Amino acid sequence: MLTYNHDSVGLGDAARVAFTQTGAGADVVLIHGALATREDMLLSLCPALAPEFRVTAVDRPGHGGSTRSGWTGSPWRQAAAVHEASERLGLRRPVIVGHSHGGAVALAYALQFPADVAGVVALAPITFPELRLEHVLFGPRGAWPAGPVLNQVVSSTSDPVLLPLLWRAMFLPQAMPARYAAVFPFAEAGNSAHMEAEGEDAILLNLGLARSAMMYGACSVPVRIFGGDRDLVVNNALHGRLAASLIPDGHYASLPGLGHMLHHFAQEPIVEAVRGLA
Repeated sequence: MLTYNHDSVGLGDAARVAFTQTGAGADVVLIHGALATREDMLLSLCPALAPEFRVTAVDRPGHGGSTRSGWTGSPWRQAAAVHEASERLGLRRPVIVGHSHGGAVALAYALQFPADVAGVVALAPITFPELRLEHVLFGPRGAWPAGPVLNQVVSSTSDPVLLPLLWRAMFLPQAMPARYAAVFPFAEAGNSAHMEAEGEDAILLNLGLARSAMMYGACSVPVRIFGGDRDLVVNNALHGRLAASLIPDGHYASLPGLGHMLHHFAQEPIVEAVRGLA
């Protein structure tokens, strides 16, 4: 039976990164996407990886139990925070696994700290700037000075209807797993503080992606990218497949019939990719 250690680690800027750690072996770091917390990874990849690896699932800054200092919404700033947390936890050249927005953070991690990474596994990652739904739905909530006021209003009015629809839509064409529906902390992931963080993330996402895109050709870290061919959230041909073609040691694999939350339904190829990098 797996033993889970839930804790947080302080950073130099007084922020904290919350994490859950389990297993033993080579290090793997799991980074969740938007509208999620590390619980998403604990319900999917963590049990599949922990028999072979020491797995550390983190909450991105401003999400779950993690705090942020100032505007840390850029994938590059979030990657730097996760890297600092990894260093303080004594992780050694981990494989970084990131889903969706977390995939953008995982790639920024590798581009900033290539000597400290064994490889990246990006799952339906957002890799290039574009206008996305989150810019419209959440971006205004992170804009000062009116954003926090707007966020409080929307959080108590439309969010109770909108967010459950978005969470279920993320899984299409698959259904949300029953265990996920039963235990995922929806109230935490969708509270007003986290939605304001989603807004800041949306505002700064494209600037960070533009910086990453200019550096893919110089990436010295092996990258394995997976995308479901029925993903309704991320256009994997534009994002994952194209990024893999630009990264010198980048490879893209399409998983037939799967949508955006592919890591809940196809652990085996993901674990195999992690094993090959570690």
